[in-house]
Amino acid sequence: MRGLLASSIGVTCAAALALPLTPPATAVTARPATTVQAAPAAARPAGPATPLAGSTQSLPLTPLSRDRALGGTGAEQGLPRRDVRSFSLLGVVWDDPDAELHGRVQVRTRAAGTGTWSAWQDVETHNADHGADPDTPERASGHVRGATAPLWVEESDGVEVRVSPDAERRTEDTADGARTVSSSLELPSGMRLELVDPGPTDVGGTAGPAHAPVGPPRSRAATVLAPADAPEAASGTAAELTEGTTAGAATTVEAAEASAANAPLAALGATEIPALDRAGTESELLALRSGELTAAQRAKPYIGPRPGIVTRRGWGADEKLREKSFVYTKKVKAAFVHHTASGNNYKCSQVPSVIRGIYRYHVKSMGWRDIGYNFLVDKCGNIYEGRAGGVAKPVLGAHTLGFNSNSMGIAVLGTFTSSKPSAAAVKGVARLTAWKLGLFGANPSGKTYLKSGGGNLYRKGKNVRLNVISGHRDGFATECPGRQLYGKLGSARTTAAGYQGR
Repeated sequence: MRGLLASSIGVTCAAALALPLTPPATAVTARPATTVQAAPAAARPAGPATPLAGSTQSLPLTPLSRDRALGGTGAEQGLPRRDVRSFSLLGVVWDDPDAELHGRVQVRTRAAGTGTWSAWQDVETHNADHGADPDTPERASGHVRGATAPLWVEESDGVEVRVSPDAERRTEDTADGARTVSSSLELPSGMRLELVDPGPTDVGGTAGPAHAPVGPPRSRAATVLAPADAPEAASGTAAELTEGTTAGAATTVEAAEASAANAPLAALGATEIPALDRAGTESELLALRSGELTAAQRAKPYIGPRPGIVTRRGWGADEKLREKSFVYTKKVKAAFVHHTASGNNYKCSQVPSVIRGIYRYHVKSMGWRDIGYNFLVDKCGNIYEGRAGGVAKPVLGAHTLGFNSNSMGIAVLGTFTSSKPSAAAVKGVARLTAWKLGLFGANPSGKTYLKSGGGNLYRKGKNVRLNVISGHRDGFATECPGRQLYGKLGSARTTAAGYQGR
């Protein structure tokens, strides 16, 4: 991890447009309430009038009656069937992030409106491999908790959960000879069921289309604006600027900062970053990184056309949930592909809600500084901005324990252990990696070296040779991204390299 940049809306828009892809090593932490420059109101599409309301119910698990005779913390725990406030996503958390849940978590939920109870569903328990690297400030914050993967269940108002510990078998010597003894493993202490309401499903039309990648390709040579070319300055403080920027719409300082991090790819307040064709993307690359490119790269830039990307404003992120600063690594040498293990029972029109649920679960329930993934891709191939800090910049994520530095994490929404990912989702991964890896000169079909931050496959400090497009399991012993999605990564590498013109 290199620099720590607290991006501020207190800088001018021209300065925001000039933010480098690789931030300076020194940290900028001030947040002055000075005047700012903003794009004209007509250039900023209206988002939600207020941050989308969401909530989390946290319900402690208790020993289930039929297991009390077992005693200890190895007894089955859960919650009997009960009425709750409306929620759409759930997970189980516990106090110690280093404790593993050796057991099975099952839930069933009651659909709001119909009163129909679902069958029992399994929740993915092995989730510790997603997270900030050991010894990093995010990991050592004291707020991080152990957790299962989140599960999307659609709007529900009733829940039942049971957590059954695995059995441990050992051999004991007795006077009559050896015998096998079975006992329940201990469950983590402080287990709680988290029920997440991501807020209204309709985010005011700010999300991308439900069945096609966002935005038509177009050619646009990106130009870093000089102060004289910048839009007219708005008067007032940062707080004043965020009120009433469009008809009835308001935003927050944090939302404006997250949006400004994407300059000059999109206007302040944009709900999507539009797709560019190859010529426009190459021109943008030269404008963004002219001082860092070799002569060969200038003559023949290997980069895929920039895909359309739904911004955090587009999926309705409540920017007040996350930590205010942005943290960057040095570059992006590799992409790790994940599945969210949140289930495949969603419509593409629901994806903004699904992402808001995962975001709230990562921050409020698990204690991370922001959503862990840098990008998310849905079954329709739509691409979404994840962790704040700018889609073209090397934002430090919390996605692949031990390998978050100099990499990015892409989560495909769904569970792909036995279900195949859609062709559109795999193509979305290829389009995204062809562009983002191309910004940093990486070949999607090549190999690279990353230094391990510590994990269960590689000791801390080991230099590991990996595919530039790797699955999560390549850096950590895990099932993620699921056998079926992992099997498609070869195709994604080849396609991405083709998009780059290799």
